[in-house]
Amino acid sequence: MLQFVVKRTILNIAVILAVILISFLIMHSVPGGPFDREKKLPELVKANVEKKFKLDLPLEQQFINYVEGICYGDFGPSYKYTGRSVSDIIGDAFPVSALLGMVSFLFCLLLGFAGGIISALRADKTADYFVQFASICGISLPSFVLSALLISVFSIMFGIFPPALWEGASYIILPSIALAMGPAAYLARLLRGSILDTFNANFVSSAQAKGLSRQRIFIKHVLFNSLIPVVTVLGPLFAALVTGSFVVEHIFSIPGMGKFFVLAVTDRDYPMIMGITIVYSVILVLANFAVDISYAFLDPRIRNVKNA
Repeated sequence: MLQFVVKRTILNIAVILAVILISFLIMHSVPGGPFDREKKLPELVKANVEKKFKLDLPLEQQFINYVEGICYGDFGPSYKYTGRSVSDIIGDAFPVSALLGMVSFLFCLLLGFAGGIISALRADKTADYFVQFASICGISLPSFVLSALLISVFSIMFGIFPPALWEGASYIILPSIALAMGPAAYLARLLRGSILDTFNANFVSSAQAKGLSRQRIFIKHVLFNSLIPVVTVLGPLFAALVTGSFVVEHIFSIPGMGKFFVLAVTDRDYPMIMGITIVYSVILVLANFAVDISYAFLDPRIRNVKNA
């Protein structure tokens, strides 16, 4: 197990370094510079500005300086927000996106597992048809349409939840539901199919032949073995939800990382774009790493194959 963890750790570090290198090269290869969007600067002024941000150094030296800064948690200065570093802005925005993502993830697990289990246990019955219909709606509806619908019903029509901003616990509910519905619907359909497949396995027939109760067979033999394909998607799903949604954050006026990422693209704030990209990548890598560890615990055969 230790060997497996060490291998995965080395591979993850290589992936993160590759993301840093690729994002750095892309940002420095696109046409135009970070200060070309404003009124054209005199050459002397432009040279002084580039010297201030060390853009006059050779590209390889800029990359080395950037990687050294990341090792100390410094993503460089923001070209848009004068006087603030990218690390400061991410430090302010990330907790908001993380809280929204974690609440959405809990909604996703609750709705996805409940829907998948009910649908599988009531296959081809009214409850199953209802869950499948709701799942199709959840997958088909874009998040911005669902967000507008939730605001219209629960904020404007009934006045239960506030329509926007980020000023308390009640402000989290609607954006969390809007963010979680699509993944929850997908999770429910995936779990339903996995449970129904497991019901047809030979070891389940053997357990039934031994006279075990249906409840015990389901909890001990079916549900546990049905989780492996579900766990596969939980890692990327968690990373996607925790890093927030650009569209949902914009609709609900949430000051998360998505807002700053969109503004950084329009303002050519390259350090901000690279910083948020790297943070997103690290979260995704860590989530997949957690999934790999979970795999090894759920099914020792997977651990043995990976160690071979």
